[in-house]
Amino acid sequence: MVNRETPIEISKEEFKKTGYQLIDTVAEFFDTIKTKPVTTGESPKHLQAILGNASLPEDGESPEEILSTASRLLLNHSLLNGHPKFFGYITSSPAPIGALADLLAAAVNPNVGANILSPMATEIEKQIIKWLAEFIGVNANYGGVLVSGGNMANFTAFLAGRTAKAPKNLKQNGINTTDKLVVYCAKTTHTWIEKAVVLFGMGTNAIRWIETDASNKINIEALEQTIKEDLKNEYKPIMVVGNAGDVSTGAVDDLTSIAVVCKKYDLWFHVDGAYGIPAAVIPGLKNLFEGIEEADSIALDPHKWLYSPLEAGCTLVKDPNHLIETYSSHPVYYNFSNDEPSTQNFYEYGLQNSRGFRALKVWMILQQVGRNGYIKMIGEDIRLSKLLFKLAEENPELEAITQNLSITTLRYAPQNYYNTENRETYLNKLNEALLNNSQQGGEVFLSNAVVNEKYCLRSCIVNFRTSEKDIQEVIEIIVREGRKVHNQLQHQTTVHK
Repeated sequence: MVNRETPIEISKEEFKKTGYQLIDTVAEFFDTIKTKPVTTGESPKHLQAILGNASLPEDGESPEEILSTASRLLLNHSLLNGHPKFFGYITSSPAPIGALADLLAAAVNPNVGANILSPMATEIEKQIIKWLAEFIGVNANYGGVLVSGGNMANFTAFLAGRTAKAPKNLKQNGINTTDKLVVYCAKTTHTWIEKAVVLFGMGTNAIRWIETDASNKINIEALEQTIKEDLKNEYKPIMVVGNAGDVSTGAVDDLTSIAVVCKKYDLWFHVDGAYGIPAAVIPGLKNLFEGIEEADSIALDPHKWLYSPLEAGCTLVKDPNHLIETYSSHPVYYNFSNDEPSTQNFYEYGLQNSRGFRALKVWMILQQVGRNGYIKMIGEDIRLSKLLFKLAEENPELEAITQNLSITTLRYAPQNYYNTENRETYLNKLNEALLNNSQQGGEVFLSNAVVNEKYCLRSCIVNFRTSEKDIQEVIEIIVREGRKVHNQLQHQTTVHK
């Protein structure tokens, strides 16, 4: 028998037929996404009923039937982060070419852990690392690796920094409690830092949470004073984390001043730019990100503000040898060595050995859009966020709280509520209920932030489909739904008196 018969193979003609049908379905989905609800708000129980509870099939079905069912389930019962009114968290509307890139990458299926297993994919990932460094304005000699997202990008850098600054016997002896390693970050830093110290053996007491100023930026004076106190008490400071767009308000720390402190005390300087650092491509915002070139490591997420489909995160390190020193191992069953100096094996740069070809979609999107295209799109996201803030300021039933990069925080504050004694408590309760309702309603999807003890509605625009009309409509939705929730809460209060 020349060809082995298997139930998993698809003939050329059948692959083309089902593939074309899927492309037609996805193209229609992209074209009509703005007419759909952002989310259906269906409960898990309802979705389980739709999916059914059948057992694992004994015999297979046709690819055409399976793709048809999967398309119906996903396109009709998902949260659509590509919708023009999706402003929740920091997941972008995905570039259509990225979907095609994932198809192509899966077809070849290279393991981008070792060069010999992924010769061209490795070169493409090396090139995209260089491009991303150039994009944000640091030296193209930064090395790095693509990872799944912000947590992993920060973890990868954190471990490299710990290896570089901890006692040199760390690899042999592990974390020694007598070393008393500590790291420093603003109170607004993403929760990845807590995961890092827990998962990597340092414990939450190793974090020094530094207060922020009125602009939500790390207080440099408090940072240095805390370092001095720790040195006096025989702790070993190893790292400062700066935010280039904090997750709640989008504030960017004074990176230059942090760099000066890190040099003075010989600390690793890591920048969490998972969300905000792509804005450094805009000429008018260069000053905001001054000091980024001093960072020992940087985290950024192409699946945030570069509009890549999930998953795509990235760790950049000024001296890539720190990654190799942290992650490289050479068991006897690895036959991946090569005397050619340009050979690079990405398993030596991070936690994964087996690695998918994430780089292809980022590489293709950057080529389609180009630097100028990103300047235009990121700039427009920021402009729309500022417009949302302005419209909130002008509306008597809204309070505009903060605006940085493409993140605006605001809250609904009814005009007819005058209870000054419990006002803040009530407004927090009201806006939390308003957020929960809106996340189920399907008209707009926002997230939340707590700013100076105020529970806020948070809008993060990383969405190339959003327009001025969407922003104006969002204001109308918030006010309309805010009135409803306020009336409901007032009615409940009256009933329970």
